[in-house]
Amino acid sequence: MKNIVVCYKWVADEVDIRINEDLSVDFSKAKSKISDYDKNAIEAASRAAKSVGGKAIGLSFGSDEVKASFKDVLSRGLDEGVWVKASDAEKADGAVTARALAAAIAKIEDVAMVVCAEGSSDNYARQIAPRIGAILDWPVITSVCGMEFDGNSFTTTRRMHDCMQTVKTELPAVVAVLPEINPAPIPGLKAVMEARKKTIVEYSANELGIDLTPEVDVLEIKGYVSDRKKVILSGNTNGDKISNLLNALRKEGVL
Repeated sequence: MKNIVVCYKWVADEVDIRINEDLSVDFSKAKSKISDYDKNAIEAASRAAKSVGGKAIGLSFGSDEVKASFKDVLSRGLDEGVWVKASDAEKADGAVTARALAAAIAKIEDVAMVVCAEGSSDNYARQIAPRIGAILDWPVITSVCGMEFDGNSFTTTRRMHDCMQTVKTELPAVVAVLPEINPAPIPGLKAVMEARKKTIVEYSANELGIDLTPEVDVLEIKGYVSDRKKVILSGNTNGDKISNLLNALRKEGVL
């Protein structure tokens, strides 16, 4: 059996985040949710598992609040959930997160592929898939917008800046998928009810021997304000207005 593991992040809902007058960030009223891009990755993993005849397994790293995510995650076509628990996971950077996820993946039998979103909706650092691949010593393919399986190999379509690229790779592998790979359906009531019966495996960071020392220390989180110039471009003709616009851009050093 070839199992597909999909990594996801439980993030603060940006709709409820507030920026104070002193530019400090207020998360106190923000509820948590699955990272938006991870929903597409979860659906991609579910489809991949059906293609190879294996299970789709959701994997996340975080503190106690992550446990609440499985009701939603397991209603989206996944067969099982795995949670790596650490009380101070909020201090973790990409290196710590990747170590935790890779350690859990090593505990799961017959993993053929690890699926990640290209980036998370809170910071979009685009580093977890490459880091996991480096730890596991598996090939990594990023910017994936299409996948097809053929026995022990698979072919991906990658969206590059100016072209599309086709890559064929042997399993096991790590892929980072773009949201366009497939839609993320809203689970129905039956799927939500069935999610409650599915297995969730819990590991502690200590149990897996994970080094929780971050390589990056976050000193402060600040918001920002976009100051507009509020320049009104006038002119008798459209040509005059365009000329004034170009002059204003040159004055600001844009051109």
